[in-house]
Amino acid sequence: MIVVTAATGHLGRLVVEGLLAAVPADQVAIVVRDPGKAADLAERGVHVREADFDRPAMLEGAFAAGDRVLLISGPDVGARLNQHKAVVDAAAAAGVALLAYTSVLHADTTPLAVAPDHLATEGYIRASGVPFSFLRNGWYTENYAPAALNGAEHGTIAGSAGEGRVASATRADYAAAAVAVLTGEGHENTVYELSGDTAWSMPELAAEVAALAGRPVTYQDLPRDEYARVLAAAGLPEPVAAMFAAMDADVSQGVLAATPGILSKLIGRPTTPLREALAPLFPAA
Repeated sequence: MIVVTAATGHLGRLVVEGLLAAVPADQVAIVVRDPGKAADLAERGVHVREADFDRPAMLEGAFAAGDRVLLISGPDVGARLNQHKAVVDAAAAAGVALLAYTSVLHADTTPLAVAPDHLATEGYIRASGVPFSFLRNGWYTENYAPAALNGAEHGTIAGSAGEGRVASATRADYAAAAVAVLTGEGHENTVYELSGDTAWSMPELAAEVAALAGRPVTYQDLPRDEYARVLAAAGLPEPVAAMFAAMDADVSQGVLAATPGILSKLIGRPTTPLREALAPLFPAA
């Protein structure tokens, strides 16, 4: 059985759809907090298992010996590590054959604020003795959808990334990598550094948005603290705004620019180009 956690989320849904295109539905199971959100998948023959990662006892029976499991990292930075540990403990106790985990690019060396939770989870998985595959995902192109839409409306995309480049890929690209690992062979105890084939800069993002929207869009580079204030004024909580501004500053130092080509090799096709990924945001283009 192939088991996917967080299967009703943006990435999880894409992974499940990819699996259903590759294997029979009765070989796919999902672990979700709210089974009601997965009713459509249940109707298609997917096994739905209810569990709350904050209540580890609910994970008993979620996995079985020989399962291949995808642990999609939780969204709550700073709080998700204990949730991840609960899943790892349950997977180890069940004797799963493989535990794949969606980590972050260069988790062991990157200064990104999101990295410590990922690196700690990786360490916990290694210590568990469960065969693993770390899918160290780079940035999702979809992360820039709000900036692209706002830029198209107001003519400016703000940030503090300077000329730093981002080798982003789409959720669909990263989901395809997870499907390849979960359905393929020889992925035990592997670490995959996954990123897009082409790295782009924020001025290039603005140019692509301008081309799709049919109106001028420019990039405005701001000092980190000023950008944090802009984000906070837009409604983000101050700590979140500060974290995003810090990550933009990290981008300026090239931490997300690597293009080793591992993702495209794993999925057997090029990653989705920036303009193609942005195009659905501008259906009239």
